[in-house]
Amino acid sequence: MNAFGAGLVAEACQTVGARLVHLSTADVFAGDAEEPYDEADRVTPRSAYGRTKVLGEQAVLGSGAEAFVVRTGWLYGQGGDNVVKALTRMAAAGEVVPAADDQVGTPTWTVHLARALVGLAVSNAAPGIWHCTAVGEASPFVFARAVFAELGLDPARVEPTASSDRASRGLRPAYAVLSTVKWRGAGLPELPHWRDSLHEAFETLGEELSD
Repeated sequence: MNAFGAGLVAEACQTVGARLVHLSTADVFAGDAEEPYDEADRVTPRSAYGRTKVLGEQAVLGSGAEAFVVRTGWLYGQGGDNVVKALTRMAAAGEVVPAADDQVGTPTWTVHLARALVGLAVSNAAPGIWHCTAVGEASPFVFARAVFAELGLDPARVEPTASSDRASRGLRPAYAVLSTVKWRGAGLPELPHWRDSLHEAFETLGEELSD
């Protein structure tokens, strides 16, 4: 689906002359950088997910379609399962929540991302690779404590842990922050800081965000 499926969609768009916005991920990078990855940085994925997303990018860009490959990451929103919903369930169970403090990324609310993607689709920006996330960066530990604060719960219930202690070790880049300099430079709609987005998400959706 990530590789061949993306290529089939791109081929269909090329056939009918449709513009395509294809979502990719920060997982295409190794995660060993010390500053945000930009669009020209070499992709060196360390997971099967990252490798298939790279293949999908290549298929889309090689299709001849007018295509935008938009890398993002650490998404949460109303639909489907995500880290905010998982944290809410754990909070309701009265659990002490362990969260990695040795990984870094940018939590991004899907509503803000969707609006930005619409802005890209109707813009005069050049097709190719783009990065779009909220502003700022955080570890899962910092983000989890922010979620607890939005829920009116004691953030101290979230305790730091190493990613190597978690079942998901090796699956996510240790550093997954994407540079949005190109996005901003093109005058495209910029997303707010991740803390502001999280607060707005809870104010807008309330319990719907955590159901």
